[in-house]
Amino acid sequence: MAAKAYIVTGSSSGIGFTVAQALVRDGHKIVVHGSSRPKVEEAARQLGNVPALVADLHEPGAGAEIVSFAIAAHGRVDGVVNNAGIFPRGDIQSTDTALFDRIFAVNVRAPLLICQAAVAAFRAQGSGGSIVNIGSLNAWCGQTDLLPYSMSKGALMTLTRNLGDALSAERIRVNQLNVGWTLTDTEIATQRREGRPDDWFKRLNPLSAPTGSLLTPAMVAEHVLFWLSERSAPVTGQVYEVEQYPVIGRNLINRL
Repeated sequence: MAAKAYIVTGSSSGIGFTVAQALVRDGHKIVVHGSSRPKVEEAARQLGNVPALVADLHEPGAGAEIVSFAIAAHGRVDGVVNNAGIFPRGDIQSTDTALFDRIFAVNVRAPLLICQAAVAAFRAQGSGGSIVNIGSLNAWCGQTDLLPYSMSKGALMTLTRNLGDALSAERIRVNQLNVGWTLTDTEIATQRREGRPDDWFKRLNPLSAPTGSLLTPAMVAEHVLFWLSERSAPVTGQVYEVEQYPVIGRNLINRL
């Protein structure tokens, strides 16, 4: 497989970093992105001193900046993984304008503007391209305390389908992975902050983790690589659930 150049947003830690590791392992060129300079620099070092930049996705100009940086670093861009996202808690009472705008700026507007810049690059190169958006099972309904986050992933899902339809004839594919509960360092810290014991992930409800453990970033990364690559062509505009149980129509009455 010929080496390609990929952007992975939010790749200084968690799922994004593991995706970047997998791409480097397979011989591809990457650009690491994050919002914390120390974390970005350390991730780039661990990945072999790959090109990396710090960009705040709250800023409207960040999308074009990231794509331009990748082209300057590698001469082209063949694909994008829109992985970066934020998930502050918020329900119908606590969600205010500031929280809503902050979540939608990072989780919806930034992927849109990155896609916009990437599609322009794909068209200039004339060789198609592939975009994988990292969504969430919360897109379908969501936790009660993740209202604005769930809304943002629902919006991302519509963006994915719309662009998949609009760009298919140009061999530009856009797909989304709605990822389930994954054991990242950020998730561990979040659960501890909310009062769970240090070993909470070893004592899971079998309804949410039938296999007895959560997804790992490495598991998710393999799915990302498949949808990013030509192995999944010509499929586009699809939303694929990365979870250990079926999401739609799951009947739990006899297990409660």
